[in-house]
Amino acid sequence: MADFGYFLSCEEHSPAELVEQARMAEQAGFDSLWISDHYHPWNDRQGQSPFVWTVIGALSQAVSLPVETAVTCPLVRTHPAVIAQAAATSAAQLGGRFRLGVGTGEALNEHILGTPWPEAPVRLEMLEEALQIIRQLFTGEQTSHRGKHYTVENARLYTLPDEPVPIDVSAFGPQAAEVAARIGDGLITMAPDAAMVERFRRGGGGTKPVYGGLKVCWGADREEALRTAHHLWANEQLPGELPQILPTPRHFEQASELVTEERVASAVPCGDHPKTHLEALSAFVDAGFDTVYVNQIGKDQQGFFDFYRTKVLPQLRG
Repeated sequence: MADFGYFLSCEEHSPAELVEQARMAEQAGFDSLWISDHYHPWNDRQGQSPFVWTVIGALSQAVSLPVETAVTCPLVRTHPAVIAQAAATSAAQLGGRFRLGVGTGEALNEHILGTPWPEAPVRLEMLEEALQIIRQLFTGEQTSHRGKHYTVENARLYTLPDEPVPIDVSAFGPQAAEVAARIGDGLITMAPDAAMVERFRRGGGGTKPVYGGLKVCWGADREEALRTAHHLWANEQLPGELPQILPTPRHFEQASELVTEERVASAVPCGDHPKTHLEALSAFVDAGFDTVYVNQIGKDQQGFFDFYRTKVLPQLRG
């Protein structure tokens, strides 16, 4: 049986709101938490972007649920040696209930220091080297590294959890899925793609866990919920590599003008009919996912949690 978690959106909510949502998620019966790691929101309407590692520290004191970043880019904006320290501290604070989700990132967050934004194959190469550094630092041994993309000199982590932090790798295409199978402790992807899961497992992923996530917009008025989803998250429906290469929230706003409400309606479960939500989450379960994370779009978080506590989670768990 799959587990079900709640996806905290740093792009849309303040630190205090995220902590309160985590409390509500635990009370509603969710099994675990994802939290996004961004420097910018995707657009100005979303309106937030707190520093994820500070929020994780607060979560460690507020709830007992496991937490994972979905996802951190350890390539450009933040050196992998610093990510290793942040992840190790988070795991120590959470008593081992932390997983590091990583991916190759987006220019939206990573270009802010003025460094060039590499092409996708180069970013995958950088990710593999970054994870070598992070895992070596998780041993607690002094580490020096001079590689193609990164240099580390005499670095050692002194604050560590009892066990090394598991690292799950995000993938959205065949090549990335193969890399995730080879270097990750699990797979993260955002569509109920059974072929992707199978590629991961056959490529070396074996029985490693597979995690998926989706956004919904619960509301008593389906049309109003759809308008909310379109207003805040039309960017989710941009095709191809656009989400990885557009550099600013304003560029995403411009591109999102091409996304219709009908397109959002076909992709985002909206409204208050349990079947709509059950079918969307069950698609991930049927595709072989071990844990599915759901995020509520908009301000009505309490209504969403009440709905999932009474109408959705009990049915998913039989």
